[in-house]
Amino acid sequence: MNSGKMVFSQIMDFLPMDEFRKCVKRYNGNYKVRKFSCLDQFLSMAFAQLTCRESLRDIETCLRTMRTKLYHLGIRGNVSRSTLADANENRDFRIYADFARTLIQVARKLYIKEPFGVDLEQTAYALDATTIKLCLSLFPWSHFRLNQGAIKLHALLNLRGNIPSFMRVTSAKVPDGAILDQIQPETGSFYILDRAYIDFSKLYSLHQASSFFVVRSKSRIVFRRIRSYPVDKSTGLRSDQIVYMGSIHGKATHYPEKLRRIKFYDALNKNYLTFLTNNLCLPALTITELYKSRWQIELFFKWIKQHLRIKAFYGTSENAVKTQLWIAISIYVLVAIIKKQLKIEQSLYTILQFLSIAIFEKTPILQALENLQCSNTVDDSYKQLLLFDL
Repeated sequence: MNSGKMVFSQIMDFLPMDEFRKCVKRYNGNYKVRKFSCLDQFLSMAFAQLTCRESLRDIETCLRTMRTKLYHLGIRGNVSRSTLADANENRDFRIYADFARTLIQVARKLYIKEPFGVDLEQTAYALDATTIKLCLSLFPWSHFRLNQGAIKLHALLNLRGNIPSFMRVTSAKVPDGAILDQIQPETGSFYILDRAYIDFSKLYSLHQASSFFVVRSKSRIVFRRIRSYPVDKSTGLRSDQIVYMGSIHGKATHYPEKLRRIKFYDALNKNYLTFLTNNLCLPALTITELYKSRWQIELFFKWIKQHLRIKAFYGTSENAVKTQLWIAISIYVLVAIIKKQLKIEQSLYTILQFLSIAIFEKTPILQALENLQCSNTVDDSYKQLLLFDL
């Protein structure tokens, strides 16, 4: 790494710039643009994410203070509130959405062999969604409920490395289960779902694609038991059965194949859980461990809301909000890529904290992080930080 480069420039060196230019060209992002290009916009927003800027005025003040260093950061245009606001308003957010997906593909290859706590050779994904609340008077296009605005972020998280393999930003009114139609199932992979995704016609589509699913069942679904297997109740298991869908309301036609129903007692929360899966071979306890690993996506959503700037937005239009969201995800994935490629032992949280104060330093990233002597023990945040101690 060139020790003469600023930390920010060292980070951006990991970006696949050829792919970025392809994304810009695909949507004519630089059409009739003279001074403030899409790359300038991306770098300015990346700076805001890494240094935790709260507003356009905040971004403008910081960058103008360091005006003599902007060229070395890679920013060629003059950064002002109005210029950046216009870019966020008018540049197609799909430029940054496509680029984020490109970075995700790079990260997936790096983390493909990461363990995730379950003895399983196949890839496992957790699918869920989180709602980001918005002020309806400022974001009138985001109407959700009476006097409330919101958008919904859907994510399919690869549990090997906690890298989002699929993401969509939709209206908060879109049901969670509707996103199943947009997923391209991978043969042999496991999809771990909550009760909101119970739609047997969509689950049957996963089954026909030779994929496996593990979903928590609802109490009123009728099944017809075919056989039962013995279980060790000391492990928390209560039953392991092969069932068919019942015929009430014609639901049996939605999923005509065999299903496996596993009942488990959660002693910690004193709760009974029932899981459905189309995998008839794995041990029943492994199925319950797979569903337990679904909690990683809850921690992922909580983590990005705490450490990325996706709750206070720099613009009020739908395009500006989606632009900020996708650039935030790009930075998250980029830092994960850097962590893996440089073999950095510190957690993602520690790396981001270091970057937030050292962005204008000229110390090589790896050298600076190796000299860091800090602990990740941070009160209530400790459990969620374990998620990123890869």
